Amino acid sequence: MPVIHEIDEALRRLLRAQALPAGAAEVVFDAPTREWAARRNAPTVDAYLYDIREEVARRERGAMALRDATGTVTRRRQPPRWFRLSYLLTAWTKRTEDEHRLLSAVLTGLLPHEALPAEYLEGPLADLRPAIPLTIGVPPAESRSIADIWSALGGELKPSLEVVVVAPMPVSPDYQVAPPVLEPTVAVVHDLADSREGGSRPSARKDVQ
Repeated sequence: MPVIHEIDEALRRLLRAQALPAGAAEVVFDAPTREWAARRNAPTVDAYLYDIREEVARRERGAMALRDATGTVTRRRQPPRWFRLSYLLTAWTKRTEDEHRLLSAVLTGLLPHEALPAEYLEGPLADLRPAIPLTIGVPPAESRSIADIWSALGGELKPSLEVVVVAPMPVSPDYQVAPPVLEPTVAVVHDLADSREGGSRPSARKDVQ
């Protein structure tokens, strides 16, 4: 399941619907390098995915039961592992004031949401239907700094927003379980004494519930 791609598209739809008026800016997911910035000629909001790491505290053990409409367990799967996707969100225009307006619109549009809204999820991610946490403006992980990120990109430091989505990643496909037992088990009990004597006494039958 292409979860990262689905998260990208959900974030793009959320930004377009809640933060950016129609035609206000293009939403892309490119690395904002110096060369990339030189080629921009239209207002752009860039959500660069710069870090992916597991939320180890959310890891679960054991299999999850999947039930049909009657409540019967039909399949099982391993619980998903949750990963922290960190986006560096920047605005690009010809005027600094316009960039600040775009960042303000993004901040205003995303702040009300503590999770990605279900209406913006599509494909396999929509079928899974977990609550996918969303935060904006939180400090980056202690092992990184914004200045280090810009230095690695070879670009100049500029205002940015840290957008973090904690998304589920599948561990294994579903596997079928055995059909439920609908009839009692029948145990056949033989008389060992008669067997040794060559007798033919009928065996006893017992239903085991």
